[in-house]
Order: sequence, then structure tokens, then C-alpha cells
Amino acid sequence: MRPLMYALSGVFTAAALFSAPVSAADLRVALSTEPTSIDPHYHNLSPNNALATHIFGSLIEQGPTQELQPGLALSWKPIKDDTWEFKLRQGVKFQDGSPFTADDVVFTINRAGNVPDSPSSFGIYTKPVKEMKVIDDHTVHFITDGPYPLLPNDLSGIRIISRKNAEGATTADFNSGKAAVGAGPYKLVSFTPGQSIILEANPTYWGEKPQFDKVIFRPVTNPAARVAALLSGDVDLVDGVPTADIAQLKKNPAVSLDDAVSNRIIYLHIDSDRDVTPHVTAKDGKEIKNPFKDVRVRKAISMAINRQAIVDRVMEGLAIPAGQLLPKGFFGVSPNIQVPKYDPEAAKKLLAEAGYKDGFKLTIHGPNDRYINDAQIVQAIAQMLSRIGIDTAVDTMPRSTFFGRASKLEFSLMLVGWGSGTGEASSPLKSLLATYDKAAGMGPSNRGRYSNKEFDETLAKALVTVDDAAREKLLQKATEIAMADVGLIPLHYEVSTWATRKGFKYEGRSDQGTQAMGVSIVK
Repeated sequence: MRPLMYALSGVFTAAALFSAPVSAADLRVALSTEPTSIDPHYHNLSPNNALATHIFGSLIEQGPTQELQPGLALSWKPIKDDTWEFKLRQGVKFQDGSPFTADDVVFTINRAGNVPDSPSSFGIYTKPVKEMKVIDDHTVHFITDGPYPLLPNDLSGIRIISRKNAEGATTADFNSGKAAVGAGPYKLVSFTPGQSIILEANPTYWGEKPQFDKVIFRPVTNPAARVAALLSGDVDLVDGVPTADIAQLKKNPAVSLDDAVSNRIIYLHIDSDRDVTPHVTAKDGKEIKNPFKDVRVRKAISMAINRQAIVDRVMEGLAIPAGQLLPKGFFGVSPNIQVPKYDPEAAKKLLAEAGYKDGFKLTIHGPNDRYINDAQIVQAIAQMLSRIGIDTAVDTMPRSTFFGRASKLEFSLMLVGWGSGTGEASSPLKSLLATYDKAAGMGPSNRGRYSNKEFDETLAKALVTVDDAAREKLLQKATEIAMADVGLIPLHYEVSTWATRKGFKYEGRSDQGTQAMGVSIVK
């Protein structure tokens, strides 16, 4: 276990970042992962989505455990099998003083799934909407292609923008602030990539008055520097508390910790589509047929991974071994799926049955600054695979490079994570395992291009099943099909930890979002 000691360079860096004087009404936050954009529809990424909650409102908001709550919509209900009626909140103004109306909602939904060069599209949430009708300024009808009971869940993940300010705008226009006009509790002051995101309270916000006059987010990817900044009083809140430091921080009376079991699954995506896959060769370096097309090889890799050891040793006990896409307690989780048993000998036999008695060579890829202990996890998996005869090299890189390359299908076996934006199983099933279909908005983050007809048909049926109990059974069945076929390899669910300095308290969230609205001042 790494002791709670910090290199002087890390301490000085953190102090320099936060040395500017602040008032008591300011909140200073050190983020482990920097948002990639202010555009709320550019990249369906947890840090981006969390930041967007400050600037842009949503029709339906999500509470700390992703329970649905009224937002810019006061109510919603199905009025026909294929039609939902949303009644909008009246008297709401955008941050430039212009009124919020149904026209802004229609404009937003039309844009959200169609942002150019999106690394992970919001189309999984907007594609079910076939047509929208503005009944009046504060009533919108959403027409779907048949019954679609998950529409409220899907729309809770879409941030509403101002048509007046965003029509024709690019992602760069949001990043500059030109188009970043929302109806949220805070307004954008500046976005300086690599340095800071500064927000100020929106005095005309329709809801509870913002607690802080100014919120300063700064990316501090070095874990030691984040904690050092907190201990020195240079920041008020940090996320991504290093797992190795939690035990000692709990003993510090000047620090308050809060954790939450997240909806984030850390998993391996596998190229099970191409006949020849990059970064995989015979042991002599010669080209071979893609071994991942054989389910026995995929199962062997899963069985070779000691999930409990990763949780205990790499994650310091702050994770939960996983056998499916969401932890117990979320809608659609199957009670029939167990965590795959660690069995390297059985894994070797499966490889031999598949024709790879002597194994093969591969490179596993992953980010080194996105998920908790991500690079260490990749290293641990590489060692485990090498023990069953798969000579495994490691290539990790900054997330800014990794996600772009992963989306271009440059990798064969990769470590990735996914948090369910809807708080139930359809989100990861649609995005990670559904057969890739850009037009239908399915499989946008299916970087292994997994495809299973039975799975697709079961998921499609679930998405149009109105009865909750019946829909849950179908989601469970779809999950069981994909896990039995090893469409991806689940590893563990993250447990997220935040730390605040004395005088502040943070309420942890299952979506891992770091929000100023979740901070309270305590005495």
C-alpha cells in the first residue's frame, strides 16, 4: 500500500493552481478527470455530464441515486401508446434573459444525437423519438415508434440548450462561451483546457438559489497533488480520492469523506468482429486469424482474471467484483448471473480446445488517467493472461488519446468503463452490446463490434414493453445472453470517494458526478 506521502513537486503544483485569493462564497474543486468540452451534447462522458448539470437544465433531473425528479418539465405522462406529453415549467429564463419554451426542447432533441465528431453520441437517448409536436409554449408531445416506456429515463440525460444562442453553433462555440447559455444554477465564466473552468451563480435561476457565488474547477490528474491541495486548504473538495490514502484520511479530523457505490462498470471490450485484429499475433509474430471470434477464447480470458485479487490489491477493497453491467439494486440486474470464477487451469483447457494450446501474443490497451487505478488494472490483467499462455504487453495512454483511437477501432482488447446515464440496464445494453447501427443510434460505444441476433431481438422487445416487471425480465434475459456469449468482460464496479475540508460536506452520487449543488456548508 502506498503511504500518504507526496512529492514536493506535486504539492507545489497543487498550491500554485489554487493560490489565488477566494471569498468565503467560493467553492474550489480539484477534478481527477477534466471534462473534454462545455458542449453538453458532444461527448457522453461522466465528467462532461456532471459539469453540464451546472450550466444547463434538463427536462427531468436525477437525484443522488438517479431517481427521476421534475426539472424543466413539471410533469410527464403517456397519453397514447406512442405518445408522451411533457408539461414544461413556466416562467423559466435562460441565463441571457430569454424565455425557455417548447421550441428550445425540440431544437435540443434534434441536435443532441447529431453533433459532429462525437466520441460517444447521445443518439442512444434521442433516436427513439420519431417526431415532436409543440402544442403550446409549455407543452410538447414526443411521438415514438410504438410504445417506449423508457423515454423519461432517456430524456433525463439530455441537457436543454437555448435555440436563440445555439442554432448553428459548433462545439467550439460552446467551449468559447458564445453558445453556452443554459437555464442551470451556474453560468460559464471561462473554460481554459488544462487549467480551469470557472462558473458564477445564476441570479435568475428558477430553483433553489446557488449556495456559492463562484465555483472554480481545476483538473489535477495527479492523485497525490489532489490530496495535498486538500490538506493544505487550497481546495475545498476533491474527487477520485486515491484508494491507498483513504484509511489515513479517515483519521484526519480536518477532512470529511463520502463514498457511494457507483453505476460504473469497468470492463474489457473485445474485438469479436474482424477476421484479423490488430495487436494480436502468433507467438512468433506472424499474423493469425482473430482468436476473439471464438467464444471459448473470450471465456478463457474472463476465467483467467482474478477479479477479487484486483479488488483487494489494486483497488484497496474499494470496488465490487462484477459479472454483469450494473450492481445489485439497479433495475434490470439479473439474479441469475454470478461473478465468473477464477480458474486459470480451465482457461488453459478452453484455449487448447479452441486451437491455441500454445497461446498467442496480444497488446491490451487502456487509459491511464480516466478510471480509478486504470493503468494498474491493465497491468494486473496482463500478468494474469500471461499465466495462461497469452503473452500480453500493455499500452496505456492519456484519455485524450485513448478514446479517439478506441472509437476508430484501433484496439483489440481494451479496458473501458461505462456508467448508466439512465440508472438502469438499457443504457449499457444499448450502447455497449447492441449491434452497431449509427442510423438507429444503437451500439455507439460498442468498440468491439459485438453482435448477437438473439440479444438484439430481446433488447428491442424490452425497449417497447410498457409493463415494468415484464420489461425488467427482458432486460435481465438480454444481459444473460450477452454475458453467456462474453460480449464483453465485466471486471468490477467502482466505489467512488470524495473528500472535503473541514466546513464542507459532499453527498456522493451513484453516477459519480461531482456537482457544486451536492456540497453543503457545515459548522
